[in-house]
Amino acid sequence: MAEVAELSKVVRTLPALVSALGQNQIFLHYDDEADILYINFNDTPVEADDSELTDDDLIIRYLSGKIVGITMLNARGKSN
Repeated sequence: MAEVAELSKVVRTLPALVSALGQNQIFLHYDDEADILYINFNDTPVEADDSELTDDDLIIRYLSGKIVGITMLNARGKSN
């Protein structure tokens, strides 16, 4: 049941993410070996022309000033 509770938390945050970023679609890919979650706003990853690393290990990827994706480093560690 703990997994359902954690999933419920994630699902509740998605509307805020969609609203804040003005995106219609979100595509997720998790690399278990590297513990990295890739969040893309296109059905295929877009090559960014700029990025920034935040203090909480998120890489925000931009193309022409618009956010095209987010990479969450140490993704599993974020929930522990």
